[in-house]
Amino acid sequence: MTFTAELENFNTALWGFHIVVPAPHATPFLDGKDRRVVCTLNGSLEFQCALMPKGDGHFFININKKNRDKLKLQLGSQVEVSLRKDESEYGLPMPEELAEMLAQDDEGNQLFHALTPGKQRNLLYIAGQPKTSDTRLKRAVVLVEHLKANKGKIDFKQLNLDLKEANRSGF
Repeated sequence: MTFTAELENFNTALWGFHIVVPAPHATPFLDGKDRRVVCTLNGSLEFQCALMPKGDGHFFININKKNRDKLKLQLGSQVEVSLRKDESEYGLPMPEELAEMLAQDDEGNQLFHALTPGKQRNLLYIAGQPKTSDTRLKRAVVLVEHLKANKGKIDFKQLNLDLKEANRSGF
């Protein structure tokens, strides 16, 4: 499914730059609550995302600053959009380091897989952001230990502090 869209901005505290996905282009990807897709912009930048309801029958996809900068997009830029169903297990890539931690820690693995898919994606995003394997491994350890210490719950404020402390301590 390919179409052309214009980069728009909601100008709200919650939502910012996005592209509108007209209902006819979104409908084939709507499967109950699962609206996960792989989006390719201008034939060169691919990322996993969700089709978000716009409220007028259409949908939208958020375009973050990193992706806008990579493609040199500005408000009003025309973008070629290609969508396909996201068939991945989690909706984001599983970092090797986190996969290894979960494989070695049964309790951490059970707690991770008991989370909602959205919370799993949050943790995958946090674990997968750093460029170096060492930093991704540190984050994986902190994430798994956080889940175990909080009996499978995520306290994002505490998690952020735990991640900062791991960075400071050189852990």
